[in-house]
Amino acid sequence: MGFIDRIKDRARQDVKKIVMPESNDRRTLIAADKILKQNIADIIMVGKEEKIMEGAKWLELDLSRIKVIDPENTDKFDEYANTLYELRKNKGMTPEKARERLLNDYLMFGVMMVKMKDADGMVAGACHATADVLRPSLQVLKTAPGVELVSGFFILDVPNCDMGENGTFLFADCGLNQDPNSEELAAIANSSAKSFTNLIGGKPIIAMLSHSTKGSAKHELVDKVVRATEIAKDKYPYLNIDGELQTDAAIVPSVAATKAPGSDIAGHANVLIFPNLDAGNIGYKLVERLAKAEAYGPMLQGLARPVNDLSRGCTADDIVGVVALTAVQAQIS
Repeated sequence: MGFIDRIKDRARQDVKKIVMPESNDRRTLIAADKILKQNIADIIMVGKEEKIMEGAKWLELDLSRIKVIDPENTDKFDEYANTLYELRKNKGMTPEKARERLLNDYLMFGVMMVKMKDADGMVAGACHATADVLRPSLQVLKTAPGVELVSGFFILDVPNCDMGENGTFLFADCGLNQDPNSEELAAIANSSAKSFTNLIGGKPIIAMLSHSTKGSAKHELVDKVVRATEIAKDKYPYLNIDGELQTDAAIVPSVAATKAPGSDIAGHANVLIFPNLDAGNIGYKLVERLAKAEAYGPMLQGLARPVNDLSRGCTADDIVGVVALTAVQAQIS
């Protein structure tokens, strides 16, 4: 059984309510139909029921089991608007602006549903930028207790691969923090270890990636990763982590034996922490396209409640996978 099939099985054990606010997106409608048929989650959509059902009919989908919430016609609207005002009034929010925002921004409405526990999680981003998904999530949900920053990760499931966790890897940060400093990289490593354990299972083995391995190059970018590794080992002594490591030294045992002899991590990593967003985003897309890997994300870690982003290039099946992962996150949170 593949990774995502195991996740779907876990989601079915305790079905959660997931809001999908991009109700005008064709892929989202197709994904909702598949999710319901596979009993992965109960789906809530934000928008006009008549329009959603017209789209479903045109696509020959059965969305009779979804719950549709129209912000203009819900008895929860005043409660949501008052809560949003209270949460954001110190940032210039007024009662009038709160009502206008909820009527016109389905992403914010979906986040408020998660905040008020009328939904267990949210998935969006098929037709919105990551910033559009993340901004209301940070404004309303904020970070989980004890978490230093929110970060993004992808799960890559590589076919016919004996590296990582039976071909499965967690890549971070590939979608959010552009140029994290050493302290932030260490925090991302810690959050990623927890996400790996919760979603993939097994022992997270973390490589802090660089263009250098154990001093093979000298540069301030290398110094950042070296310092991040030191901070992580000191602050999170339970982590199995090493760096700085080039990617081949991190995941290929024969290369690790030459470049990083004596390292228990090198050659065995299943969690790869990239030094910046350029490297992470480029890296995951190369693996996805060239290795024909299944890529799920960008998942978000560190929020108080589950909200996850999608690549705007996602397929309906990608959305199904992220919804299943979000449902499992909701079971754990």
